[in-house]
Amino acid sequence: MGGAARDAFAPARLGALALRNRVIKTATYEGMCPGGVPSDALVEHHRRLAAGGVALTTVAYCAVAPDGRTFAEQLVMRPATVAPLRRVTDAVHAAGGAASLQLGHCGWFTKNKELSTWLPRGPSLVVNQYGISAGKPFGLAMGERELAQVPVEFARAAVLAREAGFDAVELHLGHGYLLSQFLSPATNRRTDRWGGSLANRARLSLEALRCVREALGSGTPILCKVNLRDGFRGGLELDDCVALARLLEADGADALVLSGGFTSRSPFYLFRGRRPLAEMIAAEPSRLQKLALRWFGARVIREYPFEEMFFLEQARAVRAAVRMPLVLLGGIVSRANVDRAMAEGFDFVALGRALIADPDLVERMRVDASARSRCTHCNACVAEMDTGGVRCVLDGPRPH
Repeated sequence: MGGAARDAFAPARLGALALRNRVIKTATYEGMCPGGVPSDALVEHHRRLAAGGVALTTVAYCAVAPDGRTFAEQLVMRPATVAPLRRVTDAVHAAGGAASLQLGHCGWFTKNKELSTWLPRGPSLVVNQYGISAGKPFGLAMGERELAQVPVEFARAAVLAREAGFDAVELHLGHGYLLSQFLSPATNRRTDRWGGSLANRARLSLEALRCVREALGSGTPILCKVNLRDGFRGGLELDDCVALARLLEADGADALVLSGGFTSRSPFYLFRGRRPLAEMIAAEPSRLQKLALRWFGARVIREYPFEEMFFLEQARAVRAAVRMPLVLLGGIVSRANVDRAMAEGFDFVALGRALIADPDLVERMRVDASARSRCTHCNACVAEMDTGGVRCVLDGPRPH
């Protein structure tokens, strides 16, 4: 890349979008859409982030179709959702920020009892442990007609997102959801044009990107969240991510958000730090799931020690392979981390837990080179998502 390091706190551009700095609030599931409808709490959550200096705040996991929800309470993009989401974007814009909507499809990883089919669909036949308690113990392989519909659903959702006032959209290609299931050799065992080589496994993601770009034109940036690694043997590895990055760059993605982990197999590969099993068990509404977590949680859910900038080394391989804008995330908790990311040639940084703990962190970092988040990486905020909405437990007991 070469040249002087960027100033993370100076105005920047993401495609056609002008941003006030290079700090993004990454998508972290909020748990603030009861009945699938954005709440006042969701509006305030993102308004606070914008008021605290975030350039682009990302509303997390909006399903592109009803069958794309992992559970019934999840946000789904449809015409009736536009007006409630407009309240979010209006509040963010009034606070000086911009807003992005993360668009995804769960594939077979669901416990949604409202599916249009008895069993969910994905790349290949699979045991769906997440859905056992809801009577969805397997995922079936998608047929050509179902596959043809997926890019259309992404494009339709993206157009509605723009109507709702979003300045950008993020396509979720990571974390073990549908597009990630196709990308991962562990879950895509197809022998047709959708499986086998990386080019075939990436076909659905690329068709979704092309369809969204055609629907939105060049004025709305499209980010793609991708896995550097799935985080388990046999999954997508770093060389696959590098090849995928080149394909996404060639097909016109505006930026890649470099993440990792597979929710059904390596969930805490992304959430480094303490494994909050007790809190997760307490928050789980299903008795069967509670028992499963109590009996098998410590063996199934691996704990990964926290390190600052824990994805940096892997992300360097992608930085060396493409010229497109890259967003570094993972353990960025201080102004020093942000400055280092810029010096390493990354275009933007994305923060999650650090901003849940400190919504004003970006403004503090802007004026104080020693600023850092108070986040302790206890990960109790993961359980809080299911008990009224994501929050930092350092704030004390949840208000009633």
